Amino acid sequence: MDPLWDIEHQHKEPNQDNSFHGIGQSSYVPCPQWISHSQHPVHADERDEDGTGADVVAKQHRDEDTGQVTQRPTLRGVEVDPHRQRRILSKINQRFRDLQARKHKEFFLTPLASKSKPLQHVKEGWIHQPLDHFNRQNVKTFTQRFFVNEAYWQRPDGPVFLFIGGEGPIYNFDVLAGHHVDMAIEHRALLLAVEHRFYGDSINPDGLKTENLADLSSQQALADLAVFHQYISQSFNLSRRNTWISFGGSYSGSLSAWFRGKFPNLVYGAVASSAPVKAKLDFSEYSNVVGLGLMNEAVGGSEKCLAKVREAFVLVEATLLDGNFTKVAGDFGCCQTPKNPDDQMELMQNLADIIMGSVQYNEEGVLMSIKELCGVMTETSHNATQEAEMEAYHRLVKLSQMYHSNSGESCLDVSHEKTVKDLKDTSHKNHQTCEDTTCPFSGMVTLQAQTKICTKVFGISQHSLPSRIAFTNSYYGGDNPNTYRVLYVNGGVDPWKELSVVQDSSEGSQTVFIKDTAHCADMSKERPTDRHSLMKARQEIENHVAR
Repeated sequence: MDPLWDIEHQHKEPNQDNSFHGIGQSSYVPCPQWISHSQHPVHADERDEDGTGADVVAKQHRDEDTGQVTQRPTLRGVEVDPHRQRRILSKINQRFRDLQARKHKEFFLTPLASKSKPLQHVKEGWIHQPLDHFNRQNVKTFTQRFFVNEAYWQRPDGPVFLFIGGEGPIYNFDVLAGHHVDMAIEHRALLLAVEHRFYGDSINPDGLKTENLADLSSQQALADLAVFHQYISQSFNLSRRNTWISFGGSYSGSLSAWFRGKFPNLVYGAVASSAPVKAKLDFSEYSNVVGLGLMNEAVGGSEKCLAKVREAFVLVEATLLDGNFTKVAGDFGCCQTPKNPDDQMELMQNLADIIMGSVQYNEEGVLMSIKELCGVMTETSHNATQEAEMEAYHRLVKLSQMYHSNSGESCLDVSHEKTVKDLKDTSHKNHQTCEDTTCPFSGMVTLQAQTKICTKVFGISQHSLPSRIAFTNSYYGGDNPNTYRVLYVNGGVDPWKELSVVQDSSEGSQTVFIKDTAHCADMSKERPTDRHSLMKARQEIENHVAR
């Protein structure tokens, strides 16, 4: 087995005494008294009659034959089984994480990197966490995985840099590479990475049952961080002289900000990259920002590109309305023929996802860049037999073929029934809709259609959603939080910036806005190909962390 990934792929039973390899032992740390028992899991996650929560942020798949837990990737949208994939945007999100892993793997196996034997500095650990921090009568626990890297730490008073895991497993490279690691080297910090409950190996065997998903919420995750903080402090004899800084991106970026906001006595400062801290029912702005990205000439877009994308979706919709279902299925390589409206909506969502993912992860090597996408959409066909009025349609077909070629998927699954069935085994957070005139995609993707899935999958009534979301924003502060020493970092091309904090506030929230960059771009290690604006932003982040 590859020595770099043996930590990731070999499931190790956690020590019952909460010790972690090579660092000693410590007794179990109970839920601290200062965590209120009356707090209710939030982020739209008040429990329904069936005991499930609306903010079920993530879920894993456990193979019935092998028992192995694997990730079902998400992008604050739909989680997708890699073997029964549905929504493409979720798979693109996972591809981004896998690409990071592959790049770091290649680097650490180079002779230059392996000389210092960086992998020997990483230790894996486990801690027993209460399954429900807010119900003392529930004595069930789960084991949470974490990694530690002491190589750069200046004992005993050096700072602590905490990398918070999000909707996916953590890897040993989370304490070996990335911008936060570069800063840890400079500041002689202890590096930690902690896995989110119900992800990777941090899940009980029965954790995938729908009735247990109520314990999967942002508030439970924050309580996990508080217990983890106390455990590490005891294990390393830390004191108030050890300054804690938390880091995270996307959903875990929100957790980083919220951890500082809810537990300011534990973490001195937080960096929240591409953090969508505002809950919103109809996030139509996502599609609007994608449209602006397609027009952005600085990243390879153009008005013509956006016009061609709009035209292509109009033509696909018109072809479906004309009853040419078989033609559409054949052109786009669908697994099923989209005859009914629900399946047609699935098709339109997946086609939009290809473009959304390209914009969100522009220039990150995940799918294709905006420049490449627009090159395909605006290319003039030299095929005389191809009808000029259908050219945009065929350009979208080509994009779909390029996606299939890169992903290795044999066909595009457009069965809405299967999507709902799969989601009953996974988590559901939100979708993007396309109902206003600025959306470049199909109007078939409506808010009504998407919220129906909440009812079908979790029994969450549609009429209760607005009040839940209002409660979430009231609890965390939305995009106007009353937090101090939280740095919100966002990219100008990233659609998720619309739910983040993008302007400094008098309350103490500080921001770094990176023009023409994508989702979580600042978190990667600096590359020669990085835009000047990104390099400058990393310097700003370093200046804030050094204060």
